[in-house]
Amino acid sequence: MRAVPSYLGCVAILPPTSSPRAALGDLIAVVRSGDQRERILGATLAVLVTIIILIIFFVDSKINTAPPPRVVYVQTYAPERSDADIVASQKRDLAKRKADAKEHQRQMQELQKRLGIE
Repeated sequence: MRAVPSYLGCVAILPPTSSPRAALGDLIAVVRSGDQRERILGATLAVLVTIIILIIFFVDSKINTAPPPRVVYVQTYAPERSDADIVASQKRDLAKRKADAKEHQRQMQELQKRLGIE
């Protein structure tokens, strides 16, 4: 028996990679190999599916890549406002927030009743 060198002991699982030029040559050879309808149909579908996948990747890379512009509204106040005006404004804002919270709670309770959640 011959001794097998250690570097030949491993068996390659995957075939060696080929270049796009070699793949195109194989495709042309399959198409030219005869007038068998299945070969032409298979080659056409293979190319078509590959092109569709590439188009989807290119289109998808352009979707939702940047956050939308964010608009920030700034409220300006008159410099001559008194402390009483500030306190009154804060009380109005607090009352509005409480009313909004109460309305939200009422809507959630109505939804809870509709869905039968306890």
